[in-house]
Amino acid sequence: MTILVTGGLGYIGSHTVVELLNNNFDVVIVDDLSNSERFILENIEKIAGKKPVFYPFDLKRKELLTQVFDAHNIEGCINFAAFKAVGESQEKPIDYYENNLFSLINILQEFKTRKISNFIFSSSCTVYGQADQMPIDEETPLKMPESSYGKTKQMGEEILKDFATAHQRKISLLRYFNPIGAHPTALLGELPIGVPNNLVPYVTQTASGIREKLNIWGNDYPTEDGTAIRDYIYVVDLAKAHVKALQKLIASDEATVIDIFNLGTGKGSSVLEVVKAYENANNVAVPYQICDRRAGDITIAYANADKAERELGWKADTSLEEALRTTWEWQKYLESRSV
Repeated sequence: MTILVTGGLGYIGSHTVVELLNNNFDVVIVDDLSNSERFILENIEKIAGKKPVFYPFDLKRKELLTQVFDAHNIEGCINFAAFKAVGESQEKPIDYYENNLFSLINILQEFKTRKISNFIFSSSCTVYGQADQMPIDEETPLKMPESSYGKTKQMGEEILKDFATAHQRKISLLRYFNPIGAHPTALLGELPIGVPNNLVPYVTQTASGIREKLNIWGNDYPTEDGTAIRDYIYVVDLAKAHVKALQKLIASDEATVIDIFNLGTGKGSSVLEVVKAYENANNVAVPYQICDRRAGDITIAYANADKAERELGWKADTSLEEALRTTWEWQKYLESRSV
């Protein structure tokens, strides 16, 4: 079975492509390389022993996307193609709406025309906004997200629900919390452009000397140490959940399926706890400074992922420290490439 993976050379996408190949799926990648590099394709092949088909273009170019569907018997899609920085989305909201929603609609137009099903959407816990209770389960009411990024994810979910209902299609909305870590081979990991927006790449670059200090955005949150709390999930665990969700869709005899799963560890860690865990896991120092809060950030979010364990047979079982150790190995690999 051939699966289209959009954004398949990105951070989560590349790890998921490896898991798909390991499970005997054929993979076609479309990625505009705005948040990745070509060597990731080579490294996927090194890990999996197979090379996916790759097309480098922007999904907003509908005519090129149609050519891909004409050339391959695509029977499902995992859509990772999206801008993803919370802070940046507040500065460039129109860019986020255009990129994240137009690309999704173009794919769904092909699915509608060709009567294809099995669509997995890379969603986010940001669709819950600042939830009133923890942990967050799938029945937690959605609130208007604080960021334009979160709004595009919430809108994307609504588009997909309408699509599945109107056209009898099978979809899975995967709401993940905060992916961290790198592949255990150290051949895949996160490639932030410029100053990282996510915590762990920023910690890593600070530990390696690329950044002088880590900026911690606020220490006046109503938490034990004053810093924001998130649920940090190892990226390989997360990638495996996508394969499980896809297999569930394929196996279903129902004409219309709308699956929703939270993907997290069920445990929240504060920013300062992550910094300390990183130092301990890798025997490095991470100097930091406290800055004002960022627009769009919430105080606390961690998952109840019992539904994914119950229905997918999936559970995140990699420790925070182990995930952070793989991140440091990935950084050393990147440094070796630049020598």
